Amino acid sequence: MRVVVAADNAGVELKNAVRDQLSADDRVSEVIDLGATSADDDTAYPHFGLAAAEKVAAGEADRAVLVCGTGIGMAVSANKVAGIRATVAHDSYSAERSVKSNNCQIITFGARVVGPELAKKITTEWLGHTFDPGSASAAKVACITDYEAREVHAAS
Repeated sequence: MRVVVAADNAGVELKNAVRDQLSADDRVSEVIDLGATSADDDTAYPHFGLAAAEKVAAGEADRAVLVCGTGIGMAVSANKVAGIRATVAHDSYSAERSVKSNNCQIITFGARVVGPELAKKITTEWLGHTFDPGSASAAKVACITDYEAREVHAAS
């Protein structure tokens, strides 16, 4: 599995902790760090969130973990990329359901909301979940995907 990580300056420390954990995870073949490298980098979160989501949408990565102050801005930004389903998840159950019920490829964390140990625990669990295309949720995800395809087509 190839995983993108990214963060703005508010989330760089948490992103680095998650990145290091992912690098040691046998399920992860590659970690692609697109985020700020220091708290001095004042690049706004949408730039990082969009870049990471584009990598996933293009098939250059399988999943992404994004961090900003609350996680909300990263989720909103990533969800603007066609084909992406991103969510904020600060607990194990929400992380699980994000994949199993919504086929989310991106999870976001708020560095001002969740600590590093919890974020690492949730990330480890989240990587283990898969979406079942035969589940009752598949039709719901297909509805979203179909709507998105119609809107993208109408805009072009």
